[in-house]
Amino acid sequence: MAQSFQLTWHGPAVEAELRRGAARGAFLAAEYVLGEANNVVPLDEAPLMHSGTASVDEGSLTAMVSYDTPYAVVQHERLDYRHAPGRTAKYLETPLNASTATAQALIAAQIRRALR
Repeated sequence: MAQSFQLTWHGPAVEAELRRGAARGAFLAAEYVLGEANNVVPLDEAPLMHSGTASVDEGSLTAMVSYDTPYAVVQHERLDYRHAPGRTAKYLETPLNASTATAQALIAAQIRRALR
């Protein structure tokens, strides 16, 4: 004897919720990287540190961390500049590379949360 059942597919809604979770996770990861970068950014009491921002493009799920001063790129790239102890050039690149596992964990946690 065959039994019948009804299945309701919520694929598009689930996909949308997963994307929202991934975007939340990407934003949290970007905020984490920004915090780590602020710990080593040169000119820690100047506008450079205070110009840092984190954002996410939800459409492409791309996270961004940036600093917005006229000298941000020069301070990042010039390895010959001298900085206060604990402050360094490559103030964004180095923390980003060191934070990969934490960033992935933050994103994964938000995706798992979206699946509940």
